[in-house]
Order: sequence, then structure tokens, then C-alpha cells
Amino acid sequence: MKYLGFTLAMMLVCLVASAQNRINGIVQDAQTGELLFGANLILKGTGRGTNTDHQGKFEITNVPKGTFDLIVSFLGYETQRVSVDVPLTGELNISLAQSSLFTEEFVVYGTRATDVTPTTFQNIKKEDIAKLNLGQDIPMLLNYTPSVVSFSDAGAGVGYTGLRIRGSDQSRINVTVNGIPMNDAESHGVFWVNMPDFASSVDNMQIQRGVGTSTNGAATFGASINIQTDTRKDEAYGEIDNTFGSFNTRRHTVKAGSGLLNNRWTIDARLSQITSDGYMDRASSNLRSYFLTGGYHGENHVFKLNVFSGAEKTYQAWEGVPEALLETNRTFNLYTYDNQTDNYQQDHYQFIYTGKINQNWKANAALHYTYGRGYYEQFRQNDRLSSYGLTPVVIGETSISRMDIIRRRWLDNDFYGGVFSFNYLSHDAKWDVVLGGGANRYDGDHFGEIIWMQYAADVNIRDRYYDNVAVKDDRNVYLKGTYEAVDGLFLYGDLQYRGVDYRFDGINNDLRDISGQVSYNFFNPKFGLTYQTRTGKSWYASYAVANREPVRRDFTDSPIIDRAPQAENLQNIEAGIKASHSKYSYNVNLYYMNYNNQLVLTGQLNDVGAYVRDNVADSYRAGIEIDGAYKISPKFTLGGNLAVSRNKISEFTEYIDDYSADDFFQEEINYTDTDIAFSPNVVASAILDYKPAKGFEISLLNKYVGSQYMDNTMNDNRKLDAFWTTDLRLNYALEPRFVKNLEFTLMVYNIFNRLYEPNGYTFSYFLPGEGGTGRSLTTENFYYPMAGANFLAGVKVRF
Repeated sequence: MKYLGFTLAMMLVCLVASAQNRINGIVQDAQTGELLFGANLILKGTGRGTNTDHQGKFEITNVPKGTFDLIVSFLGYETQRVSVDVPLTGELNISLAQSSLFTEEFVVYGTRATDVTPTTFQNIKKEDIAKLNLGQDIPMLLNYTPSVVSFSDAGAGVGYTGLRIRGSDQSRINVTVNGIPMNDAESHGVFWVNMPDFASSVDNMQIQRGVGTSTNGAATFGASINIQTDTRKDEAYGEIDNTFGSFNTRRHTVKAGSGLLNNRWTIDARLSQITSDGYMDRASSNLRSYFLTGGYHGENHVFKLNVFSGAEKTYQAWEGVPEALLETNRTFNLYTYDNQTDNYQQDHYQFIYTGKINQNWKANAALHYTYGRGYYEQFRQNDRLSSYGLTPVVIGETSISRMDIIRRRWLDNDFYGGVFSFNYLSHDAKWDVVLGGGANRYDGDHFGEIIWMQYAADVNIRDRYYDNVAVKDDRNVYLKGTYEAVDGLFLYGDLQYRGVDYRFDGINNDLRDISGQVSYNFFNPKFGLTYQTRTGKSWYASYAVANREPVRRDFTDSPIIDRAPQAENLQNIEAGIKASHSKYSYNVNLYYMNYNNQLVLTGQLNDVGAYVRDNVADSYRAGIEIDGAYKISPKFTLGGNLAVSRNKISEFTEYIDDYSADDFFQEEINYTDTDIAFSPNVVASAILDYKPAKGFEISLLNKYVGSQYMDNTMNDNRKLDAFWTTDLRLNYALEPRFVKNLEFTLMVYNIFNRLYEPNGYTFSYFLPGEGGTGRSLTTENFYYPMAGANFLAGVKVRF
């Protein structure tokens, strides 16, 4: 409580009184006089801003006296800088000229929600990303957004990281970059470690919670993250960004851009390297990446080529810390072999077109190719030769069936295809319709090699002890549109068809033949309405359906012929209200997510002893989310979010291994109305920003995550404790004569040195009781601890 009390005391520091000056007016099209709804206005140097309402009006209150630059921007228009003297006499009438060059924002329009889309979403701007970006992966940068829980295997945000949104893990969160799918086609996950420092090349992101709008790639089964990479920069620039901090963490980034050449061409590049020892023992990371983009920007057409790549070498910290060592050896890592590493490289190629066909039609299309390859290396002590299809090694009269082995498990894959969208906007702007879709193919080769053995056997170094190929075709088409029925009332419809063909051929790593083929055809409808009042409020409600095929392991662990897993179904209801004013903004929404045949781990084993997931008939998530911000004064802003939820499985059967008798078997235990694993009932954040002087900002960032169970039994012995953490951010930016911008950032994470674990896993089994009679239940819990108080400091120079 003393930490909580201190934090609240800092957030409720005495407020600074300010003059009640205001700036107000309208924003309109310079040529037609049309009032522009949603134009963005920023009063430079004050941290204050707003958006125009349905009538093109805006108001910024509590402005101190002085002369300020008002930056006004709107999609498809030239950004305008207006000098304003405060106090202001009269209203401003700002006219924006349409841009002579077509803008890139339409690249992601087809998969994005807009202000009139009846779903729950949040837009994150480049400036917001940059404030927190000191080299950690994107999941850590999103930690303070609503309903998000982030975690890191190495404990410091570099290396393998992940996140959950509304309790849904990364395999249920759709991720696209410029509308192109990023989820692995087989596991449905996104491995952010393969995209080191990618945030440095991101212009903006949109997070949609729930099913959201139709998109490309894996089904949105909990949330989606839609990313747009850097857009056109009209002026040439150079940038050097260096970070250093705890656990020998280093980040070095160099960026440069040509600006607009001959009023048409641009070239931009980034080169990054991140290294860290990690908080956990031997949890080191060595990450390298680059991003290169070139574009042609015409009056009605844009062509872009993006090439980016990430290469990672991380020491494995996958096993976690056993509960028995959590208090005495918190940074324990089971692995001690010096090359127990994961090694992977992924190269991406994107060719993107977006353009205006005429006044009513716009188009977007992209071709993409991703080449990934790599392996993880493991030292296996006293391993069975039979696990590799090998006969015992005979030396003299001794037959050796077990020995030390070093193996590598490889993945070599290609992912390619195309996406498209056409947008029709009627002359009166009442109809806004998008026809889009895509087709993609994944071709992955999985194989394993033994690279060293304690005793020589009849095997060569490049022999593959297992080898299988998976080919997956994914195609979809969607038609969605918004119609303004009456003034301020928008009706929304979204229909998507998605087809999946998935086939396997070969031997899996457990030496079973997994050859087989499955096909799915899904129909995903969505409907809703939005009502916008003249006072700046929006009410919305929607009903959406998503269907999702099982992931690779569901097929490989459960033979397709004997026991094919069923596809999952989600029905999602969202309803809420949102408002944005010059002084405050907020969003309040209710949600209900009803799952049919959700796949969960039950402890059940297949015929070779691997744990399989099984369908549970009925489960749901329901909750309320509140987020907002309030400008207390020109210097103080308070923001935050709160998510309170209930996440339940109606009926669930647990299977527990029983070794207490001569014959092994699994005991079944039935449960009803239990919490879904890794679904805390409360997730909250609070951020206090203080700007004591021009260019200087202090932020106090707080995160609370309620307790969560590591399995679906609701057993208090298999639980992650609730935690509250506080981070401190200091940022100072200035504009000296010799460079365009010089910025210093210091992030102190977990300033109260709290010990907490946001992720883990558990399993249980029966052993013979004392004296060989009866039996006793043993539960083993493993945790992924996060670091105590630590820091990252950065210096960014922009030329």
C-alpha cells in the first residue's frame, strides 16, 4: 500500500493555475469551402491539441499568453502552420489546400477502423511510439494500452517478448504491416524478436479489440494490430539514435532519407543493432535489422518498395524458473551449454501501389514475399537414440542406447502472395464502401539434424532424422461499407469469406508420419451502427463473427485421420461511447465474446506422450473497458485505462498423469465455470505527464495486472500473483543551431523494485505416496520473472 500511496500522491501533486485563454475557429477546404471533420490541430510547445467536430469547429482551452504555432493537418491536404497570438481576438478561419501529391494513408485504409466504424479501437501515433522506444520490442511499447499484458522471456523486454489482449495470446491476435499479414501461417503467432527495432520504422498503429473489421491473414480472434510503416518525408534528414542501459543493453540506430527528389521520388533507410545480456542468466540477445524503402509519389498514384530484414541470435530462456527457486535464484536458467541458442533470419519484400482512380474511387494493391530460415540448437543429456530413429551403438560387448547429443531443429520457409482493396466514396460522402481481399501461400520445410554425438553412430552430420513439408493456402475477400442514413447516424456492414487449404507431408519430430490434408471455408459477417452527436460524442454498437482454423500443433499432435480438431468460432458484441474535446477525451465500451469449440490445453496425451489441445464447447469473455485523458492544466495531463472482465469456461475436463501404479494412466477431473487461463479480471494503467518547461517532459507510468491462473482449473496453487509496477520517463528535447533536434530520454523501469511474474506455465502428476501406499499430487510451476529496478537511456540526434 505504501507504493500505491506514494504513486497516487505524486499523481495528485498541486495543480498549477493557468489563464483561461482559448483558441477556436473552423477548418475548411480552401477550394470548395467544405467543413472538414476530424482535422488534427496541435499547438506547438504546449502539448495541447484537438480535432474538429462534425461542423468543422475546434476549440483549445486553457492556453497561456504568448505567440504559438498552430499545426493543422488532414488526410489528403497540405499541412498548414498558423502563427497565433494569445489572447486571440475573434475566431480563426483556416483553409487547407488539397495535397498535390497523393498520400500514403490509403495503404492501410481497407483494414482500418474509422471514427464511424462501430468497433473498439485505438490509434497510436509515431510520436507516442517514439516516447517509449529505446530498443525494446513492440509488445513492451504497447504495455500501457487498454487490456494489454506484456511479458519477456529474458525479463528486460529484449529478445523473446509477447503480449495478451483481453487474455487472448499472440496466436489469436492478427497483425498486419501495410495491410500484409505478419502472423506465422502455421502457429498463427508473431515472433517480434525477428523484427528487432521495427518500431523505429513505424509511422502509426491501430489496435482493434475484439473481432474488429475484416483484415488479411490469420483470423482476428481477440484483437488485431494494424501497422503502417514510415510515410513520405518531404525534407532530407539524418538521424542517429543510441541507447544504453541495465544488463549491458545497447541499441544503435542510424536513419537517413533523401526527402522529395524532383518532387516525386523518395529513398529512406534504417540500420539497427541491439544487444543485451538479459535479466535472466545467459539470456543474451544479438539482434540486427535494416529497413529500406523507395517510392514514387505522383499526383494520383504512389508506388513503394519496402525491403526489411531482421536477424536474431538469442540464448534460450524458454524453460522459466521453477517455483522452488523463485525466491532464492530468481534469474535461474536451466541451460548451461554455451551455444544453446535460437538463430533465425527473416527477409521481407513488399511492393505497394495506392492511387486515386477518379473523384470517387481509390485503389490499393500489394505483392509480398517473406523468406525465413533458421534453427535452434540444443544440448540433450543422456538422450534416447530411439527418439532419432537410431539403433543402439555397440562398443565391444556394450550396447549404448542413450548418450549426450547436440541437435538442431530447422525451419526454412517461404510466404508470398498479394492483397488489394478498392474504395468507393459517393459525391455526397454518404456511402463509403471497400472491396478487398488477398491470397497467400506458405511453404515451410521442418527438419532436424544431429550435429554431435557422445559416441559415433551410423549417421552423418547433415542427415535429417525428421523432415516434413507444410503448404498452406489462405484466401479471403470482403465487402464492407458505411452509409449515413440520417445526419450523424451511420450504418455499417462487413461480409468476409475466407478459405484455407492446409496439407502436410513427411515425418514429424516425434518420428510419426503426419501426412494429411484439411480444408476450411469460413463466413465472417459483421454489422453495427454509430451515432455522432453535434457535441462531439459517438455511440456505437456492433455484432461480429470470426472463425479460426486450428494451428499446426493441433494437427501434428492429433493425427488428422483419427482425431481432427474442430475449427473455433467467436461471436462478439461491442457497444460503447467515445468523445474528444480540447480538454479531455474518453472511451467507455462493453464487450461480450462468446466462443464455441475454443481449443485449450487439458493435459491429455496423444499416442506418443505429447500434450494436445482439445475443443471445449462453451466459453466466453465479458467486460468493460474505460480509457481516457484529461488536461488538468497546460503542464499536467492525466491519462489511463481500466479493464474489468469475467472470463469463463462452462465445462472443462483436466487429465492428470498418474505414476502411482504399475500401469500408467491419466485421471480425469471435471470442472464447471472456471476462469480461462491467463485472463486477469482487472488490468489498469495510469499515466501522469508533467511539462515543467519547454521541451522537458516527466511521465509517471503505472500498470496493474490482477491475479491470473496458469491453467483452466482455477487452482490457487497454479496462479500468477497480481502486481503493480511504476516506470519513470524523463525526456528533454531542444533545437540547437547545429542540428535540427537533440533529444535525451531516460526510462527507469519498475522504480519500486517490485518482484513480479506476468507469465508462466504449470503441470501436475500423481506419484506413489509415502511408504509406497496411496498417491500424492505433485504440481510443478515455472515462471518468467521480470527485472527489478533497471534503466535505459537514449540520445537521439536529428540532422
